[in-house]
Amino acid sequence: MRRALDEAGYDDIPGNGLYVIGGLALGVPDIPLGQLIKELRISKQAAGQLVDTLVTRGYLERAVDKDDRRKLTVTLTERGKAAAATQKAAREKVDAELLASVGEDDVKRTHRTLAVLADIGRQGEGDQDDEQ
Repeated sequence: MRRALDEAGYDDIPGNGLYVIGGLALGVPDIPLGQLIKELRISKQAAGQLVDTLVTRGYLERAVDKDDRRKLTVTLTERGKAAAATQKAAREKVDAELLASVGEDDVKRTHRTLAVLADIGRQGEGDQDDEQ
């Protein structure tokens, strides 16, 4: 994916920026920017710096919320949407190559295994919070 983005002129996206751009591109109202940042498990300061970088580089736009002027909204710019489309196309190509190499059953099994592993990791984090 990174190679496809670099070749398309999006070589200035920070690593975590791909996750934010891709998540916002999904356009799912239940996944606000705050949730995406939380899933990255980075500090508020690092999240602010990441968003600032993406705004400065032209991938995101910040605006005052129309309904609540105390809030800021973050949306993809045209450059951000184009980078997201490049990212999606590259991901689909990798997915197709993987499917052709190992088959649908193995891909589904791997997805299930990774989902369970992620759940175990999240549960473990809760245990650490309890210990502190």
